[in-house]
Amino acid sequence: MRIGIVVLPDQRWAEVRHRWRQAEEWGFDHAWTYDHLGWRDLVDGPWFDSVPTLTAAAMVTSRIRLGTLVASPNFRHPVHFARQVTALDDISGGRVLLGLGAGGIGFDSAVLGGETLPPRQRVDRFGEFTELLDLVLREDGVTWRGDWFAAVDARNNPGCVQLPRVPFVMAANGPRSMRLVARFGQGWVTTGVSGDDLESWWGSVAELSDRMNKALAVAGRDPATLDRYLSLDSAPVFSLSSPTFFADAVTRAAGLGFTDVVTHWPRASSWYAGDERVLEEVAAGLLPELRRLTPERG
Repeated sequence: MRIGIVVLPDQRWAEVRHRWRQAEEWGFDHAWTYDHLGWRDLVDGPWFDSVPTLTAAAMVTSRIRLGTLVASPNFRHPVHFARQVTALDDISGGRVLLGLGAGGIGFDSAVLGGETLPPRQRVDRFGEFTELLDLVLREDGVTWRGDWFAAVDARNNPGCVQLPRVPFVMAANGPRSMRLVARFGQGWVTTGVSGDDLESWWGSVAELSDRMNKALAVAGRDPATLDRYLSLDSAPVFSLSSPTFFADAVTRAAGLGFTDVVTHWPRASSWYAGDERVLEEVAAGLLPELRRLTPERG
């Protein structure tokens, strides 16, 4: 089991630099930040872009993998984003995990003045975004046109450090997005289905995992070729509420076949509010043991 942590980009770099370095020193396998122009009720506070944040994180770490959780076509174009991803992969020495998603409603979908798309159209756009991004990261001189995006002789020199391109970790809960994961993803990340009841949330995670298995079967893909990431803090209880609670959540995720879990660095208030001492206890006393868990492949 690989364990990751999210550091929200809501503080100045001088205040959070140590968190990225500390995550690596503690032994976390990957560290992530959100890719938004603003997020929920934190939109009126400080917020920083994911790409320079991850670039700075790459400069103060050497082992831990770094990723977006998740980038979307709400405000990114595949051609320009491919250049950013290529640069980040180079600077990090091939440590990028590229989290991708369809993009939700809210600030990101409204701030540029465009219309808020219904779910079907967001998935249509996501499909084009992923296909074109995949092409530009793998091939040079891409000319391509769809309903949402286009490219004319887009260049990718020198290409990614990771070949044939950086791994895509794709968010998907619905059948069409899961088919995209089966086609393009090296990883799948799910948030489960939100609700107030913890057991119901775990039930939704199990059901989504079964659906992903079926999507892979239809695509003729070996389930062992797909890494599975679970965002633990989409549950109605913060995963770092206590060391025992966190250990139980990671164990349950492994039992459902997840290869990776992601928690969040505790914040002082609002989203992911918690006590940093719990994170310290988990890192010092539980992380090595939890990393030895073996996912149960269904």
